[in-house]
Amino acid sequence: MSEEPVLLRGDSGGVRTLTLNRPHRRNAIDEELWRALRDALTDAGNDQSVRALVLTGAGGAFCSGADISGGLSAAHPMYRMRTLSEVTLLLHELPVPTIAQVSGVAVGAGWNLALGCDLVVATPQARFSQIFARRGLSLDCGGSWLLPRLVGLQQAKRLALLAETIDAEEARSLNLVTWVVRAEEIDDFVARLGARLVAGAPVALAQNKALLNEGADRTLRDALANEARAQAVNFATADVPEAYSAFKEKRAPVFTGRWAVASSRPSHRPEGSTCGKQ
Repeated sequence: MSEEPVLLRGDSGGVRTLTLNRPHRRNAIDEELWRALRDALTDAGNDQSVRALVLTGAGGAFCSGADISGGLSAAHPMYRMRTLSEVTLLLHELPVPTIAQVSGVAVGAGWNLALGCDLVVATPQARFSQIFARRGLSLDCGGSWLLPRLVGLQQAKRLALLAETIDAEEARSLNLVTWVVRAEEIDDFVARLGARLVAGAPVALAQNKALLNEGADRTLRDALANEARAQAVNFATADVPEAYSAFKEKRAPVFTGRWAVASSRPSHRPEGSTCGKQ
């Protein structure tokens, strides 16, 4: 009998759910799971049927970080970190909205994977820690970039230097959790949230996500130029006229992200031109 996969994948109504599936290790991520995450996120980014993505864990835990139970690998750390960095970038740059559904522990790289999602939904029992310093390590999985942007430099230093464990309510007060939802309600809550995201205009949501992710590192002049570029992309889809029609007709819009720029040939060509002749 083959072993159960370390990463489970499910699709429902345009929402893809990726479940870390090593419950015996509280979903600590080993090399196999890092590779599986990299491949699954690459696939999700290339699959136009995926309109939102949920990242969660099996067995009552989200993720207890990188799996160090087997000791240090003989490979050079630069090689070990390469796949981790690829996963972090793929999650951050995924062109669809992402939701972390957190129950139990989310520590170290596991917490930073949750923070790399666009929205975080946690149960009151969830616990969080930037545990790296307790392991003689520094932040990874994007933590050094994410934390100061989310909580400010001073609180980021507190979390990183003291490696404290905080609960879901404190995480929410620090803007590290979007919603705290009772354990018996979280599945339905995330399902409804995913459905709301799927109903949105996919191109517009992708543009909004990219603009917000990039905005922290841009001047206002850069941000305005990027916003103008993004709106040009949005106006080239069928979703904008659909939104206007739905507003006039007092109905809910149906967004598809379909490219809607009309293709037409020039009305005349320079004399002697043979371009386009059949």
